[in-house]
Formats: sequence, structure tokens, C-alpha cells
Amino acid sequence: MEAVSRARRNAALLSLALGGFAVGLTEFVAMGLLPEMARGLLPAEYARSTSDAVAETGWTITVYALGVVVGAPTIAALTARMPRKQLVVGLLALFAAGTVASALAPTFPLVLLARFVAALPHGAYFGAAGMVAAALIGPGSQAKGFAAVLTGLTAANVFGVPLITSLGQATSWRVAYAAIAGMFVLTLVAVLATVPAIAAAPGGSPRAELSAFRSPQMWLAAAIGAIGFAGFFAVYSYISPVTTNTTGLSPGAVPWVLATIGLGMTVGNLLGGVVGDRNVRRSIVLGLGSVVLAASAFALSAGHPAGLFVAAFLVGAACLVTAPALQARLIEVAPGAQLMGAAINQSATNIGNSLGAALGGLVIARGLGYTAPAWVGAVLAAAGVVVAVISFRLDRRPAGPPVVPDPDARAAVAHR
Repeated sequence: MEAVSRARRNAALLSLALGGFAVGLTEFVAMGLLPEMARGLLPAEYARSTSDAVAETGWTITVYALGVVVGAPTIAALTARMPRKQLVVGLLALFAAGTVASALAPTFPLVLLARFVAALPHGAYFGAAGMVAAALIGPGSQAKGFAAVLTGLTAANVFGVPLITSLGQATSWRVAYAAIAGMFVLTLVAVLATVPAIAAAPGGSPRAELSAFRSPQMWLAAAIGAIGFAGFFAVYSYISPVTTNTTGLSPGAVPWVLATIGLGMTVGNLLGGVVGDRNVRRSIVLGLGSVVLAASAFALSAGHPAGLFVAAFLVGAACLVTAPALQARLIEVAPGAQLMGAAINQSATNIGNSLGAALGGLVIARGLGYTAPAWVGAVLAAAGVVVAVISFRLDRRPAGPPVVPDPDARAAVAHR
């Protein structure tokens, strides 16, 4: 990497975080606009049963998550030799195209297809941008690099998603997605202007990246994210109907609840970036354990406005404490395929997104109420803790000296 000034480094980190901001918008704005999307895309179903139409529209969330799952490892393997800045720019262009298609697609099936396409670059973006950020910050900064990019996503949830949700409620959900596409274009220009050229990892190849799948610990780490983060998404996916139907607040309160979750995510991410580089294992276990408690509190207290806002903050904070540590864990267990390890983190968490949204929609469709997904979330997060404990115990079995190919990976192992 070329030498860069402190000012340019900070500008580059801000540009990468701006990409995280745009990704947060395209991923999470559907949660706040599900009723509007259901009314516009499924008018007949909406007229018959609002809850059934909202549950069916939840597939826009599930399909996006599946696109992340497919795109992250595929793009990571195919672009192993691509310079990192070039890769980030290409991913932003694909984001913009998919989001424009989401805004313009005339039918529900085509919207689902567009959301799938828009999701394909998601995991690879956080993987590549996080590695670029870590290189800019310095050695031993995997968790901090990912947290820097994730800061944009958490900021999106504090004020970006609420603002775009309000825009969609006042105009149309299609206008909301058009605005998000514009944010991707702005980010692309910023990255071109500020991010220095960074080469691909030496010896990188599709074969080397795919070697990550031979590691049992990689699969276990991915399972931690998939199962544990499903607990968060089971709550978050249906925050809009909880706010209006269960708590009894007006639709205008939805952006404020989303902002509260985003504020919690911001606090959790900042904390997670620090503690994740100090002790990966403890951060994962305590973070997911906190999701269990927060989701349970949400289910019990969401019927009251004060309880809704407090529990929403706690759910967001608990989830994001875990995210940087999980990213560092995946890089740690796939030292020869770091881009794949970083991308798989997003695949795993978006399997959780898909699983949480689908199971949440299932219990709602069964007539168990809009807070039932929170209980599902608590159970899923608890299962994530169990998988994490199993993974860490297996790690302690003697298996010869660890293979640590570079200083960043050696630092990550030291922090275990």
C-alpha cells in the first residue's frame, strides 16, 4: 500500500464507512416500510388480511439475505486476485444497479429478484472494505477495521433508516429505494477520490480462498453467526407492526424506534471493536448471551412505549457487540483465505437475517402475535451461545502449533 497522510487515511475510512451507511439503508429500510410495501405490491392480500400480507412481504428481507449468502463466498473466490480498491468500486456499482432495479420493478416477483441481485455484493463489500480499513489502521486491527466500516451501517440505523422510512411513508417506498441508489453512487465517487491503491493478498487465488471451507472451525464460526444473529433479526424484521399494532403507537413512531435500535447498534459496535481485539471468545459469548436477555425483555415489555424503546436499544447494542469479534474469529480460523473469511461473516449473519425473518413471519402467521418473534429470537441467540462454547472447547484440544502466516493473524491469535 502506498504511503498516505493522516488526513487522507481518515477520509478513506470515512468513505468506506459511507458505503456501510448505504448498505445499512438498502438492507434495513424494508423493516420499517413492510406495511407500505405490502399495500403497494400485494393490494388484494392486504385488503383481506394485513398481517398475512406483511408476513408475505417479509420475503423481501429473506431474499435479500439469501442474496448475501450466495454472493459473499462466490465474489470472494472470483475476485481473490483483484486489487482491493478496484473490487470495492465494482461492488458499489453493483449495489447501485440492484437498488435502482428494486425501485423500478413493477411486480412483487420482480422486486424479489431485484432485492436478490442488490444483495450479491453485500458480504464481499464488508469483507473487502473491512480489510482495506484494517490495512489503513495498522497491524492487529481486524476487529477495528470491520468496526470502522460497520460504523456506517450503525449510523444508518440511527438516522439514515428512520429518515428514509419517513420519506417512504410520506411518498412511496419506491422513492425511498431510489434515494438509497443515489447514496451508493455518492459513495462510489468518494472511494475513487480517497482510498489508496491496495493490492490483493500475495498468492491470492480462488483455490486459496475456497480452502477456507476445509476448516471445521470456519463452519462452526459461521454457524455461530447464522444462528445467533437470527435472534436479532427475528426481533428487528417486524419492528414496524410491533410498534403500531402491539404498542399502539402511530406509524410516525416507527422511525424513532428504528433510530433507537440504531443508537444501540452504534454503542454496541464501538464497544465491540475494542473488546473484540482484546478477547474474541469472551466478546462472542457475552454478546450473544446479552441478545437472549434483550430479546426476552423486548417480548415482555413491547406492549408499553417506554418498554419498547428501552428494549429496542438493548437488542441493537447486544447484537453489535458481537459483530466485530465474530469477524475477527472468522479471519483467525481461515488465515490463508482472509477475504473469504471476512465475506463468510456476512453470509452467516444474513442466513441469520433470513432465518430470523422467516421464523418470525411463521409465528405471526400462526396467530401468535407480533411479539412472538422475540421469543424465537431469544431461543436462537441461546443456541448461538451453545455453538460458540462447543467451538471454543474444540479449539483447546491439542492439535500441534497454530499456523500463523502473517503479523495480523498472529495478533488475532494472541488476542484469543
